[in-house]
Amino acid sequence: MIIGAGPAGLTAAYELQRRAPRSHPVVLEASRMVGGISRTEERDGYRFDIGGHRFFTKVPEVEAMWHEVLGADFITVSRMSRIYYRGRFYAYPLKVLNALWNIGLYEAGRILISYLKWQIWPHPKETNFEEWTINRFGGRLYMHFFRAYTEKVWGISPRRIQADWAAQRIKSLSLMKVIRNSVFGGTDATSLIERFQYPRLGPGMMWERVRDSVIGRGGEVRLGANVTRVLWSEDRVIAVGIGKDSVDGQPASEELVEGDQFINSMALRDLIEAFDPPPPDEVRDAAQRLRYRDFLIVALQLDQVDPFPDNWIYIHSPEVLVGRIQNFRAWSRDMVADESTASIGMEYFVNKGDRLWSMPDEELRGLAASEIEKLGLADAARITGFAVIRQEKAYPVYDAEYRDAVEVIRTWLQTLRNFQTAGRNGLHRYNNQDHSMLTAMLAVRNILGEENDLWTVNVERSYHEEFETKKVESGRRVQTV
Repeated sequence: MIIGAGPAGLTAAYELQRRAPRSHPVVLEASRMVGGISRTEERDGYRFDIGGHRFFTKVPEVEAMWHEVLGADFITVSRMSRIYYRGRFYAYPLKVLNALWNIGLYEAGRILISYLKWQIWPHPKETNFEEWTINRFGGRLYMHFFRAYTEKVWGISPRRIQADWAAQRIKSLSLMKVIRNSVFGGTDATSLIERFQYPRLGPGMMWERVRDSVIGRGGEVRLGANVTRVLWSEDRVIAVGIGKDSVDGQPASEELVEGDQFINSMALRDLIEAFDPPPPDEVRDAAQRLRYRDFLIVALQLDQVDPFPDNWIYIHSPEVLVGRIQNFRAWSRDMVADESTASIGMEYFVNKGDRLWSMPDEELRGLAASEIEKLGLADAARITGFAVIRQEKAYPVYDAEYRDAVEVIRTWLQTLRNFQTAGRNGLHRYNNQDHSMLTAMLAVRNILGEENDLWTVNVERSYHEEFETKKVESGRRVQTV
């Protein structure tokens, strides 16, 4: 039994059928689409990627699965991205001459002095995002390029975001490394790769193909199956309850689905609340301390081709609310219905229930139109259509409480012998798609006899040739490569 039909859940079903052909995976998905945040939405022939998903990994099993599923529909895309700040566009990855021209020699000198200052007198303890970033880029560059954008993304001060999020997402970068890479070329940071692969019809194409494969091999993928209860006894999960909508005013019914082994990818907070009987109070309290950042995209169709050449642009300027802008045709020409038009995604980082989240679609269209014009990227009069897509729990938040909360939950979940949790929200870990897939693959291997610790999987280290997972053998953990 697999909860969730995102990358983790569908990978688990696919991998189980590959390794155990007689198995019968049942995937339960609350929504009416597969792929989770990696799905592809479509309106009138225009396709929208929920956040922009580059397919890049150094994990061979993940790479092999992508190619096996997509074949010739896996295209190679050249990356172009920039940062918009104070009315100017900065190449990203950084190019020294472009940066100097935009920011000016005087301010560049101040950035360098600030960097040297923090190299001599760094924060002695890196507990939050601000301290981690300043130690590697200096206070001046942090003020210009990190603070405002980070506040947009998370809706809280960078001082409240834990340093391990920066270490995970920015990885081994520093100011000197960025300058060296811009002068001599090359980079060892995945966030800066210049070419990547991509499904011709968006990331959802991958997961729709996997869904079809799972069903074709005798498995089940049940959409609209919202898991509302997880029944357990002693050290085993017994079944899950699927809530059904009320009919003709009658109370909502529930279907119980039993299983031998369970893999979860729903959000930890929701998962813990679903357990019946309830877990210990400290586990439930820990789950309530977990926070998430939600997301919405206003997709605009324009009667012109590519108002800008980038795949995406980061908007660091605080005078607009939009945080990132996608040009879907630059990802794949097949993402637009008409080659003479453009499809632009205006991305907003929000909290469910706040002003932006609750704003009517027409008002969001007006906001997005005014902001794209204010940024000088397109004329609002050229907008011919739009769509609004909202995504709950897009990003697990790394605040001061999350680490201790996750540890309490992890300790309790590991007492359940036939239950594993995987993926981004299943582990409350803001990682890329390949991490979700790898944790699911290892969960399947555990069912078949291995003892991998999914909580220690760190795909990001693979990009620096330090990738490792942990396998539990005879009561001790050993490294496996």
